[in-house]
Amino acid sequence: MIYSVAMANGKKSTAQNRNHRKQKVVKMRIKTSWKNIIIYMFLFFFAMFVFMGLNGQSSGGNQTIPLSQVISDVKTGKVSEIEVSENKLTLKEGKNTFQSFKETGVNVYQIFKDAEVPLNKTKINIKDETGFNNWLNIISNIFPIILMVAFFYFIFRQARGAQESIFSFGQSRAKLFSKDTPKVSFSNVAGVDEAKQELTEIVDFLKNPEKYKAMGAHTPKGVLMIGPSGTGKTLLARATAGEAGVAFFSMAGSEFMEMLVGVGASRVRDLFNTAKKAQPAIIFIDEVDAIGRQRGTGFMGGHDEREQTLNQILVEMDGFAPTEQLVVIAATNRPDVLDPALIRPGRFDRRVVLDMPDVVGRKAILTIHAKGKPFASEVNWEKTAKRTVGFSGADLENMLNEAAILAARLGKKAIDANDIEEAATKVKLGPEKKRLQSDGDKKMTAYHEAGHALVSWEMPHMDPIHRISIVSRGMSLGHTMLEPTERVHETKTRLLEQIAVMLGGRAAENMIFKEMTTGASDDIAKATEVARTMVVEYGMSDLGPINLETDQKAFYSQKTISPEMAGKIDGEVKKITDAGYKTAASVLTQFRKKLDAIASELLQKETIDAEDFLKLLGPKKALSPVKS
Repeated sequence: MIYSVAMANGKKSTAQNRNHRKQKVVKMRIKTSWKNIIIYMFLFFFAMFVFMGLNGQSSGGNQTIPLSQVISDVKTGKVSEIEVSENKLTLKEGKNTFQSFKETGVNVYQIFKDAEVPLNKTKINIKDETGFNNWLNIISNIFPIILMVAFFYFIFRQARGAQESIFSFGQSRAKLFSKDTPKVSFSNVAGVDEAKQELTEIVDFLKNPEKYKAMGAHTPKGVLMIGPSGTGKTLLARATAGEAGVAFFSMAGSEFMEMLVGVGASRVRDLFNTAKKAQPAIIFIDEVDAIGRQRGTGFMGGHDEREQTLNQILVEMDGFAPTEQLVVIAATNRPDVLDPALIRPGRFDRRVVLDMPDVVGRKAILTIHAKGKPFASEVNWEKTAKRTVGFSGADLENMLNEAAILAARLGKKAIDANDIEEAATKVKLGPEKKRLQSDGDKKMTAYHEAGHALVSWEMPHMDPIHRISIVSRGMSLGHTMLEPTERVHETKTRLLEQIAVMLGGRAAENMIFKEMTTGASDDIAKATEVARTMVVEYGMSDLGPINLETDQKAFYSQKTISPEMAGKIDGEVKKITDAGYKTAASVLTQFRKKLDAIASELLQKETIDAEDFLKLLGPKKALSPVKS
């Protein structure tokens, strides 16, 4: 259990972002697909035609003179050489070069003959460009046609692709893990031994169907896995498929839904048809509550898209033949909202409940995730498992990964116990923050956390103190962590003591500073929640053993309690929280010197571990034996 002070300021500094900017190297890569090649060719020829057109219109740097002047210059002997290229004449007069143009099809000799100008002193060169012009004419005539054909081809291809994508909406988007995929086995799963035992029979059904057919048994159609997030539901489903050596189709409940009506039902049909072709197979639907919610509670009634999808799943699961080796495994952490028709026997024949792992399960999970990581010899997995009560399998994996990252950042060669402790705190509370605080704020935070710790130390049924700190983490300015003990039941006495511990921080602030701060807001909210649960669910008040839960299944459903009873509930909640606050204030008044000692130690060290706390206050009160 963790008690924390709410953070007053949530602004983040951007100085670190400026100091840690990294230079990005952009690599240019040219994709050589056939579409790009056609585009590049088009651009090349287009540029070539433009260049040729501009080159043909340009003078090339030579001065253009009229044809009459050309005749006059040839007559006077100024022109030494004339180069003829179709209708273009290039003249050389000493070091100067001029150009002129004649009519197309007119012979240059005929021009000078008609002008009675002899060419005996002028050299005539005829430049032959007929071959090049022929090819240019062919390309200029055919290439536009090719471009038009390619353009319309791409247009029709895109239109066909868009049409196919519309009709592909109804296809299943399930991920297929075939037999050749690196498989996950039950050896990769720990902390859920009872669930593994239930699923081991499913594996045997898929591996040896004849053994059960001989006894008249048939394969269970569905297995519903229920448990909090991070307990390994998806991993366990994949392990079941890996052990059985069958195809595994995985799909989330939300992937069935689409904006088009009927798409979800179509995808359900496609998924089951595909799985039947690959049988023996397992279909895994994660977060089945996304489509399996109870029908009839929405605006759209039976025509709701989600309800049509659910109806199709019900039909498909009813349509299994006894000889089909197909098992549907679904996972959810909200079994209370599922439709009764979905979870009845005949569809989901088995329910597998996954709880948070106990100390033995946590140790086994830590052992699995510790493979491949170097740990110091001082690391005690038994102690780590006891310290991580309430951690799921995902939390434990994340904790060891954060410990490895921390050890690598510090340049260590092995992960030690301090790294694991820091990682466990980071997973639950967030990373450590060196937030600037005034001496007054630090002192107030120190007394606040000291109040939590001292009241917890005095309460005989509370767990021992694990760590007290005034170092900011996440949304808290400080925290008091307890070493939780494995227990099945919560007693009224212990719940009342929890409320007193939660309000110990506010009581300490009021007693020392004669002031109230916003830091206790989270503590007050948690204390109020526990008190209200004691009244409306557990029947631990003067109202008697009656369930007064006020949650409504739909917005239009009537409340189950009257306004008078609601007022009585509020009165009982206030009575419980007031008693808890008085208990906390009484303990702090009685042990004022110990409160000052804890706060002073926190101001000096910022963090107090269990050993240092015991040196300051001594051991907790021993519990009296429970009378049988």
